Amino acid sequence: MDTRKNNNYHDQQNIGNVQKMREVLDTLPSFCKQFFRGISEYTSARTRLAYAYDIRVFFEYLHDNNSYCHRMDIREYPLTLLEQLTREDIEEYIEYLSYYEKDGKIYTNDERGKKRKLAALRSFYNYYFQAELIEKNPAILVPLPKLHEKEIIRLDADEVAILLDQVEDGTGLTKAQQRFHKVTRTRDVAILTLLLGTGIRVSECVGLDIGDVDFKNNGIKIRRKGGYEAVIYFGEEVENALQDYLDERHHIIPQSGHENALFLSMQNRRISVRAVENMVKKYSSTVTSLKKITPHKLRSTYGTSLYRETGDIYLVADVLGHKDVNTTKKHYAALEDERRRYAADKVKLREKHEE
Repeated sequence: MDTRKNNNYHDQQNIGNVQKMREVLDTLPSFCKQFFRGISEYTSARTRLAYAYDIRVFFEYLHDNNSYCHRMDIREYPLTLLEQLTREDIEEYIEYLSYYEKDGKIYTNDERGKKRKLAALRSFYNYYFQAELIEKNPAILVPLPKLHEKEIIRLDADEVAILLDQVEDGTGLTKAQQRFHKVTRTRDVAILTLLLGTGIRVSECVGLDIGDVDFKNNGIKIRRKGGYEAVIYFGEEVENALQDYLDERHHIIPQSGHENALFLSMQNRRISVRAVENMVKKYSSTVTSLKKITPHKLRSTYGTSLYRETGDIYLVADVLGHKDVNTTKKHYAALEDERRRYAADKVKLREKHEE
């Protein structure tokens, strides 16, 4: 019996990730199962799935480029293979990640992609090394790629107003898009206003149920990365946009299994992350003066506004759901520097005497 429709959005996502994980494990060496069982206590199903995909790329690379590995099926690789590899083998793999073809498709990885895949491989090796199942750990000898910080793109206050006006009016849309806009306008305004007014992640937004919205306290209950729940509070603009949308939402008959979902698609199913990403792209592309905008950049916009208003980096970290405040500081370092410069002339050591 399929019980997924009786679970909430986050439970459904976890079940889906567990099922995908089992499929990937069936393509990996049998000893890999021990690693994923070993890290299950402190990682989410989504994180383990990402690790599994990255580690599969590593074994596929070995199968295609290593003469010893090419002679056998990946699922038959022995654990001893790990300590037979050298630092040079790992470095060649990282270089390979820059550009490769698989099944007629081209894949590329920038420094962030390489760093993530090497970090996954290091964790993989480290598990067996610490368990004393292998005697060598060549992965630890390869340094993680240094990341060049990207400029964080945020909307200025006037750009936020332009974007929301565009969502409300839909004047820059094509005739076909305007037909859809007549149906989705109130929902789209609510989603964009909520993202800009709370800084929540798009995955947290689509996971909202109607019961998660509390107008008495003007708060929404969201499920953060890692699975814990948090209440995020919203202001009057978000309240009005949500109220307008819910007036319409209560007249929509959702498909079975989607009755509780707050935001629905045109098919009356819970809206997907991809649909919200495409929606943001659609509206921002109609405004030529706007930067290239994604839902995550709306989150950065909120974080910037909150920090400028409060000067409290710990509050920003808490509201955005950053477990480590250093993550927040890294993203808003330029603003921190602005505030330090502002402080330079605020403390007077001696009064100036007029001559």
